[in-house]
Amino acid sequence: MKFGGTSVADADRIKRAARRIVQSKDQGNRVVAVLSARGKTTDQLVAMAVEVSERPDPREMDMLLSTGERISCALAAMVIKDLGHDAESLTGSQAGIVTDTSHTKARILDVRAERIRDALEKDRIVLVAGFQGVSTAYDVTTLGRGGSDTTAVALAAALHADVCEIYTDVAGVYSADPRIVPNARKLARVSFEEMLEMASSGAKVLQLRSVEYARNHGVRIHCRSSFDDGPGTFVLTEEETMERPLITAVTHSTDEARVTLTGLPDTPGVAGRVMTVLADANVNVDMIIQNEPAVEGERHRADMSFTVPRADARLAREALEPLVHELGIGGVATDSGMGKVSLVGAGMKSHPGVAAKAFSVLGQAEVNIEMISTSPIKISCVVKEEDVPRAVSELHAAFDLGADAVRREDVSGDHRPVVAPPGGGESLRREAS
Repeated sequence: MKFGGTSVADADRIKRAARRIVQSKDQGNRVVAVLSARGKTTDQLVAMAVEVSERPDPREMDMLLSTGERISCALAAMVIKDLGHDAESLTGSQAGIVTDTSHTKARILDVRAERIRDALEKDRIVLVAGFQGVSTAYDVTTLGRGGSDTTAVALAAALHADVCEIYTDVAGVYSADPRIVPNARKLARVSFEEMLEMASSGAKVLQLRSVEYARNHGVRIHCRSSFDDGPGTFVLTEEETMERPLITAVTHSTDEARVTLTGLPDTPGVAGRVMTVLADANVNVDMIIQNEPAVEGERHRADMSFTVPRADARLAREALEPLVHELGIGGVATDSGMGKVSLVGAGMKSHPGVAAKAFSVLGQAEVNIEMISTSPIKISCVVKEEDVPRAVSELHAAFDLGADAVRREDVSGDHRPVVAPPGGGESLRREAS
């Protein structure tokens, strides 16, 4: 069970989460709970760092940021003990989460969960601080924004859990952001492949890496609300989802920045050099386009544009500046006012015309497309940030994704994914493997 920051934002919500954990334990389950930092704690810690340093050292940032989740776990453990159950709170390193040495964006290499197993054998509830681990160099590391999701999925995989329940402030995964599209539809189930594309395109319900980890290790995810007991959205294998909707959801992001390199020498190896510099700076690149080379004197020149997370725009520019002289690049420009809108659906594989319809809809809405990227089940368009809400609303309506355009799904019948009862998880583990 994983509880996000809004689910433990204050004393009452920590008590509610603790009661939910205890309720699951009373039903006969062995429970491991991963907790995020309370509310805006991480943002407050980042602000503290910026107050004392213009460019905080990444290693020390990890030391600082890892404290938020530890506070949540210790407080929840106190509540659970007051409710009459034995509980044990652990840091990421105590829980055996081993990562690489990339500070602030570390990746999990191994989960050595012996201490957790020992606590479960002693009938304890285990609380693990999310978002963190210990590197192979024995330093505290953090996993990046949303990293508690990855912590929970990694522990579920290591412990062969029946299900990984992600508790958040929304009731599940929707066909669009309900804040933009009020009649967005809650999805009863989505495939790992669809959820991967949705997470990479801006859907913030689950962290991208957590979905990758779940798919690779066969972990069944149930994304649900902390504030009601209704079913949420199950993330399952494509075979288990059964249905193949043409379009499952419209996702968006307003955290995009575009970097443009002008006057780039059109010679072999230049693009590789550019991307290597960004990779060494730990900057993730999304869409990439390069125009036809122009002739400048006797040399061919091209322009290359790509998108990066907005928070990494300055880092990307700084990493690329040395290449201006090294490669003779004309210049480096950044534009932080970009957004991304995406259509995701497994049915795209076998239905032509989706791109044509999407581009026509955006054109009629006077939304200019700056960049395009596709996969077999996704079409993404980079647009101006101010155009994102209109683009999402128009696409959602054009593809009839609203709750009023789709029949109500019966999640109480035979097609609902079944979570094994206590002691009945072995068949699920065999199925997942």
